[in-house]
Amino acid sequence: MAATRLQIQGDESVLLRVTHSNLKTFSADIRFSLQTTVDSVKDKLWKKCGTSVNSMSLELYDDNNTKVSDLTDNSKPLGFYSPLDGYRIHVIDLDPSSVTSGGWLEDTSLVEKYAISEEAYGKLDGTFRKFKGKLASENSSALGNKKPDNYMEDLCANIKVGDRCQVESGEKRGVVKFVGRAESLAPGFWVGVQYDEPLGNHDGM
Repeated sequence: MAATRLQIQGDESVLLRVTHSNLKTFSADIRFSLQTTVDSVKDKLWKKCGTSVNSMSLELYDDNNTKVSDLTDNSKPLGFYSPLDGYRIHVIDLDPSSVTSGGWLEDTSLVEKYAISEEAYGKLDGTFRKFKGKLASENSSALGNKKPDNYMEDLCANIKVGDRCQVESGEKRGVVKFVGRAESLAPGFWVGVQYDEPLGNHDGM
């Protein structure tokens, strides 16, 4: 007991593996202060595994899986039972109607699934299916409006670099600096104009 009291006074902590009687795949490494009471340990474990404090019984095992003690006194500090790093606390759920019973928390095949008919789903608004349909329709329209590779080729055939011109939008005047394809913009032929005034986003090139 002297070693246990020394541990408590030093406010040391231990890293314990936690297992559960109903949750076969549940396993967690949790650090506990040796000064915390068994009741507080149960409260912390309730938040981890779902078993209520009043329905919880705790067993302590060493690193050789040998049972050390039952943690039966809720008022005792955890250090009273002299746990060491690597020991295991096993949670036993005493409530037959507990949320952890039945296996459904681990086996989703046991959970009743919500089902909806194809007809009913098709009538719903805001579904992913309708969203995909809208995207497909928009993409189809965009492809249908795609300009051909020779778009405005005839018009550009009469325009030469160095020609003076007036752009109809805003009646801006300038000099033609480029005539030809611009793959980075879109299909077809383009005319680049350098305005007389400091306007626009580039120099026509």
